[in-house]
Amino acid sequence: MTVTEHVGPTVAPETAAQVLSAEQRYADELAFLAAYDDGARPPGWALTPRAVVTFIRGSDGEALKLPADRRTGAGLPASMTIPAKFVGERSLVERCVVTLAGERGLLLVGEPGTAKSMLSELLAAAVSGTSALTVQGTAGTTEEALRYGWNYALLLAQGPTPQALVDSPVLTAMRTGRVVRVEEVTRCLPEVQDALVSILSDRRMNVPELSGTEGDLIRAAPGFTVIATANLRDRGVSEMSSALKRRFNFETVHPIADAQTETDLVRRQATAAVQRAGAAYTVDDAVLDALVTVFRDLRSGRSGEGWDVERPGTVMSTAEAVQVAASLGLSAAYLPGGDALDLVPGHLLGVVRKDDKDDHARLLGYWDGPVRRRAEDGSAMWRRLWDLRESLR
Repeated sequence: MTVTEHVGPTVAPETAAQVLSAEQRYADELAFLAAYDDGARPPGWALTPRAVVTFIRGSDGEALKLPADRRTGAGLPASMTIPAKFVGERSLVERCVVTLAGERGLLLVGEPGTAKSMLSELLAAAVSGTSALTVQGTAGTTEEALRYGWNYALLLAQGPTPQALVDSPVLTAMRTGRVVRVEEVTRCLPEVQDALVSILSDRRMNVPELSGTEGDLIRAAPGFTVIATANLRDRGVSEMSSALKRRFNFETVHPIADAQTETDLVRRQATAAVQRAGAAYTVDDAVLDALVTVFRDLRSGRSGEGWDVERPGTVMSTAEAVQVAASLGLSAAYLPGGDALDLVPGHLLGVVRKDDKDDHARLLGYWDGPVRRRAEDGSAMWRRLWDLRESLR
């Protein structure tokens, strides 16, 4: 890696962005799949349901061949291999797609860090061509975020007119027949959540302020539906009403079951994160294997060897593992000279200290259990980690 003198601040190009939306990142794939599969599409859909599943779960390494008559004037390649973007059961993705095809609400639930938001973004991008119609649920989210607001300058000048109405993402999706995403719906107050009940059942929105005008009743165009997400850890924050639950099909997104699959995902996403920072990813695969093993043991409460592990209160998610792996990669790139393995205990401590002060003791207990046993079995990697126990204090 060549080191050059840095003079003054670096200004990023105007077109640069830290993160692109799914429809921007995968625009070529979406265009290819739209031409490749010309089967029946539900009203308002950009792709067929089969193509949506292929977009999310990939083509299993197969190069899809595009007939010549569909490439004319489109600038599309003759073939394309679609990589998997969501690591999870294909059947889960298929159930999600069928739910949306039936214009029913879809609720993705699961532990934090299981890629619920990513799945909802991919689904919205493939079905509607955009994932931008999104409401972020918080305790401060108001009913206006799910219904509508007003341009108060026009409201004062003209009174309540259709021109003064400011559409929410939900209302925009209703007008255009698209998918709207509601992230962390259980973070919203119950009275805010319940604004979705009539929207999902009646598929229309009344604007009483416009009574007697053309815009007082807005009906959902074909293709409109809602994808919501909720963390199982937040179930007691603002419990959904029974009426709202009945409007959704619930799908649980589980943590990645296979250790190698999770390690591959962590490596891939950490590599991408470090490359975005302008560096090469050089962390040894053995270090990543050990890192993912620790996360999986602490997450499940049981080691791969069958030893009991006291689970921390914080969520040891795959997303957190990616962040730690990326930090190791950035340290190796920008602060060279040390061993990435030596940094693992400190980063793990930063993860487990987030929620419960007793999690520090649980991490030490893990070191005194599985880490020590693996070191005694002769593993040089785990012996080094055992020697680093004092750095956890």
